[in-house]
Amino acid sequence: MKEGVNGVALTVFVFFFLAVTVMGFWAARWRKAESADSLDEWGLGGRSFGTWITWFLLGGDLYTAYTFVAVPAAVYAGGAAGFFAVPYTILCYPLVFTFLPRLWSVSHRHGYVTSSDFVRGRFGSRGLSVALAVTGILATMPYIALQLVGIQAVLDVLGVGGGESANWFVKDLPLLIAFGVLAAYTYSSGLRAPALIAFVKDALIYIVIAVAIIYIPMRLGGFDEIFAKAAKAFATENPATGKPRGALVTGSDAQWAYATLALGSAMALFLYPHSVTAVLSSKNRNVIRRNTTILPLYSLMLGLLAMLGFMAIAAGVKVKNGQLAIPQLFEDMFPDWFTGVAFAAIGIGALVPAAIMSIAAANLFTRNIYKDFLKPDATPEHEAKVSKIASLLVKVGALAFVLTMDKTVAINFQLLGGIWILQTVPALVGGLFTRWFHRWGLLAGWAAGMAYGTWRAYATPSATQDHFGNTNLIPLIGEKGYIGLTAFVVNVLVAVVATLVLRAVGAPDGVDLTRPSDYTADAGDPGVQEKLPPATVEAPAAG
Repeated sequence: MKEGVNGVALTVFVFFFLAVTVMGFWAARWRKAESADSLDEWGLGGRSFGTWITWFLLGGDLYTAYTFVAVPAAVYAGGAAGFFAVPYTILCYPLVFTFLPRLWSVSHRHGYVTSSDFVRGRFGSRGLSVALAVTGILATMPYIALQLVGIQAVLDVLGVGGGESANWFVKDLPLLIAFGVLAAYTYSSGLRAPALIAFVKDALIYIVIAVAIIYIPMRLGGFDEIFAKAAKAFATENPATGKPRGALVTGSDAQWAYATLALGSAMALFLYPHSVTAVLSSKNRNVIRRNTTILPLYSLMLGLLAMLGFMAIAAGVKVKNGQLAIPQLFEDMFPDWFTGVAFAAIGIGALVPAAIMSIAAANLFTRNIYKDFLKPDATPEHEAKVSKIASLLVKVGALAFVLTMDKTVAINFQLLGGIWILQTVPALVGGLFTRWFHRWGLLAGWAAGMAYGTWRAYATPSATQDHFGNTNLIPLIGEKGYIGLTAFVVNVLVAVVATLVLRAVGAPDGVDLTRPSDYTADAGDPGVQEKLPPATVEAPAAG
């Protein structure tokens, strides 16, 4: 480990950071509409992005600094179990191919900005809509915090942030500056800023991984040597548990956990608010369909990225915080100038998704809480203003989380967020294909899934804490599996039973504002431009 500030790497890092900052502010003029004072323009980039911009934008918010740091860190800590991220990103694309184009079509037809807008229009229920909105916001907040954790990990290794200092302000000043820049250009440019910066971010990540997967094994004696050292390290007993540190190959006792975690994560990935925001910013239905066929290229990158965890073990990287393993590997292995490039890739890989996530959370608050319950007559200009302010508050909350709480707590809450997001599947994905579920039945199922998932996660120890693990025994089966998927099954069962009971007693159903043709509509089809924002349409307020 190098001591002090790595001046060369820091200079390169600052150069790229300044470059994307300029791009972020310039993005306000990129594809600028006559009037930018609406959520369609500020929060969705005018719904004008084509295939490649959408591809980079989706890659920007799905493959983040947390991914860059945490996936190989999981492999570094426990071995093959960390590779679950690879199959789940493969599984998710056939799944989203079936429902994302439908979500885009109905949202484009009615002017929906968020997934909760769709749920309100489909089921005529503000209660169900706000439940999904709150779920999305809660799940997104720790995700944003983890992007800042990624930046802080890079600054730690560079020697300019997070180290010991008598003055907390000096210690965290670099992170505060990065946060201020992110907040400023997101406020001024909206979704156009991360869309433009995503080109630089993804290019840097591909370059760094391509170099790392070739250059580092050359220095370590080849992959045979890397795997041999990793296997030896994983076989070493962990003094705290009395068990081996990990495994080079997942054992039979962990296969259910591995499979259910991959499947549950695949089901949830594109339901996060930031994913929906990127999807709805596309200019037509075919952009989404094409993206589901080319986005798997990122899965190839993710598999190579995970291999860095084995390389960190073989290189003898020793860190107390596993999140520092890959930044430390880069500093130990690369020339200083390329270390700066690698750290810039991680840092920019945090800025892009953090911007999209804050915009998505702000859109949910504005459309499905503020407008639905506080100011139903808000104009498009007023909506945009409220969303800009909300995006700042979301980032401030995430920053406070990072500066005041243990980083492992942020990670645990992000894992809990995945369990929560999975509970939106019946209402959102189910609603895209059927109106059979009763709105109150879906709300009951959501509440049951949230309560069960949160309770079981709290009662389950994680690798580093007494609470908020993500795998536990599956009822009836007795195998260890993903808590989120078990909670989802509970959710669906409750929703089905409640729907049958409610229909039997004749409980009033909400008004469906959508038509079958809405789900296959494309840009330019007759009636598509006839946008009906849900808050301007009379719908039952009950439920």
